[in-house]
Amino acid sequence: MNNFTRGQKGKLAELGLGTAFPVTLEIAAGALEIDVSCFGLDASGRLSDDRYMVFFNQSSAPDGAVTLSGNSSFQIDLARLPAGIDKLVFTAALGGDGAMRALGQSSLTLGQPAAVNFAFSGADFTDEKAVIIGELYRRDGSWRFGAVGQGFAGGLSALLKHFGGTEAASAPAPAPAPAPAAAAAPKVSLSKIRLEKRGDKVSLDKQAGQAYGRIRVNLNWNRGNAPQAAKSARPADAGGFLGKLFGKTTGASNGGGVDLDIGCLFEMSNGAKSAVQALGNTWGAYDKPPYIHLEADDRTGSVSGGENLYINGVHFDQIKRVLIYTFIYEGVPNWAATDGIVTIDIPGQPAVEVQLDSGGSERMCAIAMLDNQGGNLQVTKLVEYFSGGAKTSAHEEMDRRYGFGLNWAAGKKN
Repeated sequence: MNNFTRGQKGKLAELGLGTAFPVTLEIAAGALEIDVSCFGLDASGRLSDDRYMVFFNQSSAPDGAVTLSGNSSFQIDLARLPAGIDKLVFTAALGGDGAMRALGQSSLTLGQPAAVNFAFSGADFTDEKAVIIGELYRRDGSWRFGAVGQGFAGGLSALLKHFGGTEAASAPAPAPAPAPAAAAAPKVSLSKIRLEKRGDKVSLDKQAGQAYGRIRVNLNWNRGNAPQAAKSARPADAGGFLGKLFGKTTGASNGGGVDLDIGCLFEMSNGAKSAVQALGNTWGAYDKPPYIHLEADDRTGSVSGGENLYINGVHFDQIKRVLIYTFIYEGVPNWAATDGIVTIDIPGQPAVEVQLDSGGSERMCAIAMLDNQGGNLQVTKLVEYFSGGAKTSAHEEMDRRYGFGLNWAAGKKN
């Protein structure tokens, strides 16, 4: 691995990297709220196309050239970038109070396994609210990486202005309709909604004449101190989820970390009900009922972006409600240590965050309910925990609590 210091640069080809690889920001934020972003800039260093700002509220660039996975990892495919994008700048900005000097030992890595590592910490900064960490840039026909580590006085909004982007107004005043003109690219919305207390809810109204599009529900968590890449795969004879649920666990440990699995219960407008989860290999389907699909289960813990559930918003009118939940398949329950968070991303809407901020020794958590309210999507924070009993699984207990009425049987993953 190549360890870079501030100001160091190198050609990707000489660093053992191709055109497609992950860029991972491991930021020891402590009590700080940190948002990471990637700015796709033109030859003059300007964000000439707002679609190439990738962050919590716009998780992918056109053609999948840059995709934010979870809260801290970008999947990069340089071959998919248009000729007008010559630089990708990776930043971190405070979403609340504090300063970058409070950061712990942090890093930016390229590749999986890492080919390049750039370490930095709060000792490198003072009162800055944002950091330009590193950049990928094109010069003389070849792509290169530069370790920057430059503090920035303003937050994310100031970074956007610095790169020439335009922030959408949070509440524009009504105005007469302008004369017809060529359609302009939408401004970037930096808004984010965090549901703080159980029962808090928000309604995300559809734009007139438009569907919701591809809805991504991401679960991310702190897997513990064990290195993610070294985490062992789950053994085939692990005894199934119900065995673990009732304390009859067998097989190898995951190195002390906790492994969460995301899933959902759903009810369609025609009354059909079922579950989508890795347990039992019920992955769902995106282009046909139930229009809900679980991305491949992270069985090794090596995917820093967490796990994703996708809902086809084009067919949201056929969905009545979706209960998002997570359960601990492996590891000792310690919800406070997992620092789990669910982020719901909908194109053109503010990102919605739900923190798993309570709980004890239970293995299951009902996180949020997505309801169809007259065609509009309403998100309600639940964060209610279930442990099951001698004859009842946590799945069944949660099901009864929210009235889905499914029939449950023991199962395990292949």
